[in-house]
Amino acid sequence: MDKKTLYANIIIDISLEKLDRTFQYLIPEMLADQIYPGTPVEIPFGNGNRHMRGYVVDVTDQPEFDVSRMKSVLRVVREGIPIEGQLIALAAWMRENFGGTMNQALKTVIPVKQKTTEKEKRMIWLKPDATTAKAQLGELQRKHQTARARLLEALLKQSPLPYETVTQKLNITASVIRAMQERELIRVEHIRNWRNPLDQMKKQGNIVSLNLTQQRVAGEILDGWRQGDSRPCLIHGVTGSGKTEVYMEIIEQVVKSGKQAIVLIPEIALTFQTVLRFYNHFGDRVSILNSRMSAGERSDQFERAKSGLLDVMIGPRSALFTPFPDLGVIIIDEEHEAAYKSETVPRYHARETAIARAQMCGARVVLGSATPSVESYDRAKQGEYRLFEMKERVSARPLPSVYTVDLREELKNGNRSIFSDKLRELITDRLEKKEQIMLFINRRGVAGFVSCRSCGEVIKCPHCDVSLNLHNNGKLVCHYCGYEQPMVKNCPSCGSPYIGGFKAGTQKIEEMVKKQFPTARVLRMDLDTTRKRGGYEEILSAFANGEADILIGTQMIVKGHDFPNVTLVGVLAADLSLHISDYRAAERTFQLLTQAAGRAGRGHRQGEVVIQTYQPEHYSVVTAAAQDYEAFFEQEIFLREMMHYPPKWHMLVIHAAGAQEMLVKQAQDVLKYKILTQPDNEKSSLQVIGPADAAVSKINDIYRKMLYVKAADYQKLVSIKNMLEEYIRIDPAFRTVNIQFDFDPMNGF
Repeated sequence: MDKKTLYANIIIDISLEKLDRTFQYLIPEMLADQIYPGTPVEIPFGNGNRHMRGYVVDVTDQPEFDVSRMKSVLRVVREGIPIEGQLIALAAWMRENFGGTMNQALKTVIPVKQKTTEKEKRMIWLKPDATTAKAQLGELQRKHQTARARLLEALLKQSPLPYETVTQKLNITASVIRAMQERELIRVEHIRNWRNPLDQMKKQGNIVSLNLTQQRVAGEILDGWRQGDSRPCLIHGVTGSGKTEVYMEIIEQVVKSGKQAIVLIPEIALTFQTVLRFYNHFGDRVSILNSRMSAGERSDQFERAKSGLLDVMIGPRSALFTPFPDLGVIIIDEEHEAAYKSETVPRYHARETAIARAQMCGARVVLGSATPSVESYDRAKQGEYRLFEMKERVSARPLPSVYTVDLREELKNGNRSIFSDKLRELITDRLEKKEQIMLFINRRGVAGFVSCRSCGEVIKCPHCDVSLNLHNNGKLVCHYCGYEQPMVKNCPSCGSPYIGGFKAGTQKIEEMVKKQFPTARVLRMDLDTTRKRGGYEEILSAFANGEADILIGTQMIVKGHDFPNVTLVGVLAADLSLHISDYRAAERTFQLLTQAAGRAGRGHRQGEVVIQTYQPEHYSVVTAAAQDYEAFFEQEIFLREMMHYPPKWHMLVIHAAGAQEMLVKQAQDVLKYKILTQPDNEKSSLQVIGPADAAVSKINDIYRKMLYVKAADYQKLVSIKNMLEEYIRIDPAFRTVNIQFDFDPMNGF
């Protein structure tokens, strides 16, 4: 069989500011086995056929234009593979394993797209030596050239001086500066002035020395690497065991060897505290990346990393693509978090992508959590990961005492408040003792939904199949498409005036706390209060500084924060996360409850936790109250295996969306037929479920339907995705229906 002619789609000039379009080149037969995505190549470019470096983005057997006019790749560039090549190879891996187009993957991996203005600082230096300069000063004074003399005198005291200081404070004009340059008395330099998001940060406190457990774990991880064991490492450490100190010890050794480190954290909310600890340790060689930074700030951090000015980058998911030239370690803190899974195409998981990037550049991966994801712990059990346990808190501090309160019993006893008698008693006690309290609820806004108590009608968004939420301003808001309307006075279905909200949002709890405990200073932390820039830091700093007694919040308050004066945590509605249509509901609930409990008693006083629930007998509540991860894992992995859910089987979700419901349904039926009629499909190793309506079947007048495919072999699902992508590309019926793929989903659609 004749070999197919291959073509390379090549980016001529790739920079962090922009992605140039690709150009297609013929791959000579002798280079065919050397060229793949990410390969740097030399090509003839433009009318003059200038020899230029480009990067292969894609290899195909489909020419885009007349082959007789197509130029050929000259050679593969062997002189080191720069970071751009690495990142392009990673983008190709993501496209293959998570779906989407190469362009979508590239835009994810090289996230700073727009050109931003470089900030520069101009400095004026004294050019001759001091003796010559003093002689020149005398001459200028004799000639009464006062402005020139003033500048020379100032530079003899301090050199260099900022250009603005010279012009504004010394009143020296630009023409005087030019004249002195011409006489070679001074030189003006343009210095790149990097935007630094941490320029206001100051070192605080002492660097903590490691205890014996921390030393052991860090030492064993590093020893394994020295012996050539490249498996990812999973640190399972109870809340407060000091995982961050272990990370810093590992990073210190990596940096000493001339390499760099990336530290991933699940949310921006965790950035401030985490960064402060790293800044104390590594100073100006640390920076951050997150979506709240300006384009200029982000661009500068990437450039600093690429130029070798940084050793450590901290940030959420996108920090994974920091262009470090010699990456040594990627650390993923709170690795169980759903935030590590992208909700936009390609729907990549940061954990899997980090492992792929590490393999490409010879780096190592460390995962850490008090409540590891079922996937990671199962891999550790199977020997795919190295497992390290940290079962005790720092300084042998005891784990908190946990009380589970059955809300059904509270109701029977006539308590209709959102506070159980036990929680109310403990809040009063802590306020008297001047200790701090955290109250956690998994809900934002004043009300979850508004319903009629006469007929049961729920007020829904006219564009989306979801209930509207009542906010404090009297507006009903759709959290999917943003639709707003005023609160209704009467039920639109039966006319009854008995219509109102399910009062369990953070705002409502704040009002109730202030009513029950009028002397308490209260802070609320949710998406509404943290929208503005610096909102997270402001609230967290105020609470850390003792400016409030009670912090009320959603999930973001239970993750990773360390407040030594918090001795009581109240979980107001433990069941809310159990009632979502998601196979991970029990795992999420266990993690949230354990993490929430872990915020209590991190100082010298023992903490207490009150979990309020309508299902105290559920295994996720029972094991979380006992802080027993192993017991939870055994129960959960048994159920996952029985139900063919990840990690024992894998799942591909095919998501179809379009303006015409019938066409969306037909598209899914066609894809299902294509999957089931594949000749190599063994029915026993594959399950196809659906098509069914998505959890929210309509958003903004777009209909959404799902098809679920399960298989024990992940690669089987990848090959199904590849086959469907090829079919969708050639079938015109899919022009009006958008198809997206999601592997092992973390969030429902």
